Amino acid sequence: MSPPRKRKASSPAPLIEPGRRESLRSRLLEWYDRQKRDLPWRRTRDPYAIWLSEVMLQQTQVSTVIPYWERFLQRFPTVEALAAAPLEDVLAGWRGLGYYSRARNLHSAAQEVVARFGGRLPSTAAELLTLPGFGRYTAGAVASIAFGEPAPLVDGNVARVLSRIFEVEGAPGDRAREARLWELATGLVHGERPGDFNQALMEHGATVCRPENPLCLLCPVREECLAYRHGRVEELPPAKVRAAPKRMTLAVAVWSHEGRLLLARRAEKGLFGGLWELPAAEVEDDTPDPASAAKLAEALGADVTVQGHLGTVRRQLTHRALSLRLLRVTGRKHPTHAPSFRELRWCTPDEASSLGMSTAMHKALEAALNAGALRE
Repeated sequence: MSPPRKRKASSPAPLIEPGRRESLRSRLLEWYDRQKRDLPWRRTRDPYAIWLSEVMLQQTQVSTVIPYWERFLQRFPTVEALAAAPLEDVLAGWRGLGYYSRARNLHSAAQEVVARFGGRLPSTAAELLTLPGFGRYTAGAVASIAFGEPAPLVDGNVARVLSRIFEVEGAPGDRAREARLWELATGLVHGERPGDFNQALMEHGATVCRPENPLCLLCPVREECLAYRHGRVEELPPAKVRAAPKRMTLAVAVWSHEGRLLLARRAEKGLFGGLWELPAAEVEDDTPDPASAAKLAEALGADVTVQGHLGTVRRQLTHRALSLRLLRVTGRKHPTHAPSFRELRWCTPDEASSLGMSTAMHKALEAALNAGALRE
């Protein structure tokens, strides 16, 4: 009796059926050609300018980014110009955009591009991933849009679009869900115009396949969307559960001397890293003035006495509810260096306003000046 024949191993089913894949790609690209917004970074082929737009657009609305992008390029028109600039100048140009680690990474990456790649941004996602600040999304965006590499990307908009079209289950952040979305993005990006296709996915999520009140009747891929077919558009993807912002109180030293205020620059990491500020130390909400003075004295390495209060500035950050308690202070010596800060300066208000400073601290400076901080 002859042995049974071995069955041939069947090929795995394609992640996306070829006909459906081509339909999705062609419909989204045709829609993008007709409906895309006229954004300034879509009018350039300069990889540096495209990279800058992608970094600025992280966690920031398009309408906010446009004027910042234009001003930043005027101030730092090339990778070489950005790499050669002092970090504090870069941070000053970033003021108001928030998430300042983006600017620090941008500056560091520009210096590496000059040192390692002769001032030319590498053209592949794999090489881009070796630079500071480049995660999988940013590398895919720059490689595909600026250089035409079929590199996938998944941001919040793309995740929402793919979750609905392919009815992907799971909450944002779930590993299995994220892996599935990247697989789908990888399967779709190969083909003509990968950069435009990635932008079509993002544009569709931003303008049509929105988190709330999606415009399904205007959707070019409605017939391909499983969530639409099954009446689940509003429930996919499920909303991300956000932790309540942490309360944070800073005692802020408003120290004046001969028409100048004491300013300090923080270390590069952490909240407001690398930025200038009125020297501050974290305290509890109910910390009394002598204890606040002791915290500030420790940070400055100099005796500090609280003379009075100049008000409180409150700012809502993404992960923090920030209170800045403005304390008029003085001391026997006027410090020029401090253990907790990289640098100290005594500045006029005009000099202070030109420094790289967070919006929250800039508001604190304005409030202190309006409250008479320079009146001896």
